[in-house]
Amino acid sequence: MKVKAKNKLGLIFFPAFDWAISPSHPEREERLLYTKDQVLEEGLFDIEGIEEYNPIVARLKDVDRTHICIPSTEEIVSEPHLISAGGAIKAGELVMEGEVDSAFAIIRPPGHHAFQIVHGARGFCTINNEAIMVEHLRQKYGSDLKVAFVDTDAHHADGTQNIYYNDPNVLHISIHQDGRTLFPGTGFVDDLGGPGAFAKTINLPLPPNTTDQGLHYAVDNLILPILDDFEPDLVINAAGQDNHYSDPLTQMRITAQGYAKLNEKLNPDIAILQGGYSIESALPYVNVGIILAMAGLDYSYIKEPDYNPQITEQSAQISEDIKKNVDYLLEIWQKREQIDLQDRFTKEGYYTTQRSVFYDTAQISEEQQLKIRLCSDCSGVMMIDSQALPSSVDPVKVIILPYRCCEECRKIGYQEYEVIEESSRFTSVYLQDKDNDQLLCTEN
Repeated sequence: MKVKAKNKLGLIFFPAFDWAISPSHPEREERLLYTKDQVLEEGLFDIEGIEEYNPIVARLKDVDRTHICIPSTEEIVSEPHLISAGGAIKAGELVMEGEVDSAFAIIRPPGHHAFQIVHGARGFCTINNEAIMVEHLRQKYGSDLKVAFVDTDAHHADGTQNIYYNDPNVLHISIHQDGRTLFPGTGFVDDLGGPGAFAKTINLPLPPNTTDQGLHYAVDNLILPILDDFEPDLVINAAGQDNHYSDPLTQMRITAQGYAKLNEKLNPDIAILQGGYSIESALPYVNVGIILAMAGLDYSYIKEPDYNPQITEQSAQISEDIKKNVDYLLEIWQKREQIDLQDRFTKEGYYTTQRSVFYDTAQISEEQQLKIRLCSDCSGVMMIDSQALPSSVDPVKVIILPYRCCEECRKIGYQEYEVIEESSRFTSVYLQDKDNDQLLCTEN
């Protein structure tokens, strides 16, 4: 009798044969090829309800509604990047159209370290596949779509967080190895989102050597309660797999079984591959476990060749540290409506801050000045001054009008754009209008 999946699952593979940082770089095509071989060996495509789909090619406009690429989108983005983003878009459309119950985009290059403004590649990422997918879906199916990201990569999902930091309709949860011990050195518990979306950013740093035990404590006691409360229309697992105990770049101890059970509990609508660099010892088993879990099938037999039950044992100190942070974040979430945002962010009508962004792949350093209007009618117009070095481009100005932008913020944004486009201080001035799906640019 032919095995039938409980949940209809779509798989999208794109190994990007013609894109590599270098032939021996950890982020290379073999990451996906070993997985594809394992999927075929396990006969997963013989299971009724598991089907493979081809990616589409994302358009430059899909990139532009998510990012501002400096000096231009054409100069920053390659065709493999567009196909990888298109794989994510295909996964999203399959789910939204009801063609499948869930979809897993096993694609590269990855994306979760790509910020709103892009000067080059960082953390192996140039553009943000999952954010491009979400922005495409919001334009096609309505901007009121409520989305929850659960990013399980060992590295903090700083790019996705940056894009949705002030977006009240997007919940972004990142569970990652403590940033004091791993790139990009961010993602701490007090980083909770902007004034228009306070507590919609949740960061849970995990101590090195956290096992399945600690991961699932966080899922059961923090992530699932918050998801139940938020009631998203879509749950997206940004499925980084470099938390695995054999990964060469991290110091975590998650197993393939741990990942599979995580996806059974999350029951994501969409999973999108992120990192994971143990190409032979982990990725084939982790990905097969995730596929089986998403399809509603038994994954209990999936184990790494060197699996030892002791790998799941965790020190009492690690458990205590995780519980402390889980309790703190859950209390923040539960009391989020009681927070005085004017007191927390500013008393002058605008939240202002500065940040430094390092592009480790491209060896670029960027300085940003950020300004967000505190608004009672929308999440507020955002203005960013950006300067990157080394670069032939002088400072640029970016103005972002959010979804459901109020008339006052829209007026301020366009006035700022018209005034600054006359200035010689900026090489380029950009205005990204989410409601009208428009990116304007003036070059001086």
